[in-house]
Amino acid sequence: MPRPFTTEDYTARLDRATAEATAAGLAGLVVAPGPDLAYLCGYTPTAVTERLTALVLTAGRQPALVVPKLERPDAEKAVGAPALRLLDWTDGEDQYAAAAPLLDPAGRYGVSDNAWAMHLLGLQAALPGIGFTSLTETLPMLRAVKDTEELERLAAAGGAADAAYRRILDVEFAGRRETDVAADLGALLIQYGHSQVDFTVVGSGPNGADPHHEADERVIRPGDTVVLDFGGLKDGYGSDTTRTVHVGPEVPAEVQRVHDVVRLAQQTAFEAVRPGVSCQEIDRIARRVITEAGYGEYFIHRTGHGIGLTTHEPPYLVEGEERPLVPGMCFSIEPGIYLPGRFGVRIEDIVTVTATGGRRLNNTPHELAVVS
Repeated sequence: MPRPFTTEDYTARLDRATAEATAAGLAGLVVAPGPDLAYLCGYTPTAVTERLTALVLTAGRQPALVVPKLERPDAEKAVGAPALRLLDWTDGEDQYAAAAPLLDPAGRYGVSDNAWAMHLLGLQAALPGIGFTSLTETLPMLRAVKDTEELERLAAAGGAADAAYRRILDVEFAGRRETDVAADLGALLIQYGHSQVDFTVVGSGPNGADPHHEADERVIRPGDTVVLDFGGLKDGYGSDTTRTVHVGPEVPAEVQRVHDVVRLAQQTAFEAVRPGVSCQEIDRIARRVITEAGYGEYFIHRTGHGIGLTTHEPPYLVEGEERPLVPGMCFSIEPGIYLPGRFGVRIEDIVTVTATGGRRLNNTPHELAVVS
């Protein structure tokens, strides 16, 4: 079991976030319920509603958490609560008046991307001179670099997803619906310790040419190539892996060729991971392999995304993202080729950056597995 996060852990995160906001020229941060709030103080409201909950960070002041009075007892139980000043408001009161004194009326604040518009508009009405900017735009690295305990959780989540993949290879595919195999994958993730299943993509035959296909009632047939992309949360941190299998016994030459190209692209991109290399360079490297093989137009998404408290977060491995890799970053490397109306192939591992290169957090074979 991973070591539980402590009040000291959250205090250090709050201090770092405040310092980074100041360095970015911000008056502070306004953090809404969601992964940013959970990361900074360990508090996740039971329900996210029209009632204002906001963590306000400002240099030189104790971090303050504004909560509805009826939810204060829950907030007080958060591990990071001792580092916070808790302020509450009661139904019938002006909830924005409770938060306004914590904010510079002419300041510019970084705000969580998932903050409700009604709350930002309410704060703007109370403080017409205030400004807000996306937290992802201004502090994209806030949660991107993982500490030792976070890496331990991500590795465990990756290992659990690997265990689910190994077991799914023994499941009957032919003659069953995609939804049946997706249900098997979800059950295996839970069996191996996930508390939440976020997605179980099962794209068989032509459905595999849709990268985000949702499993449907299509019956999987002998000769189908099947994309399996699945993940969720274990101990609060995400897993996300993709493997492509073929319903045997004979693998068509083109399917094998496409799989070999994707496998080479994934491996080549992984080998390029090291501190200082830009995010977009990893994308370019994977894309170059696929383009040189003649399939460039069929690689239709970015090469990867960050992962942590959510399964998709910064950094993004995509053209235009010039940010360099640094030790502790975690992200997917998942090139793919999608031939419309025919089949798709994708191979995905979660990778973390070390001082000398990359480390895979998924370790199942990359070969094209044959299933029955």
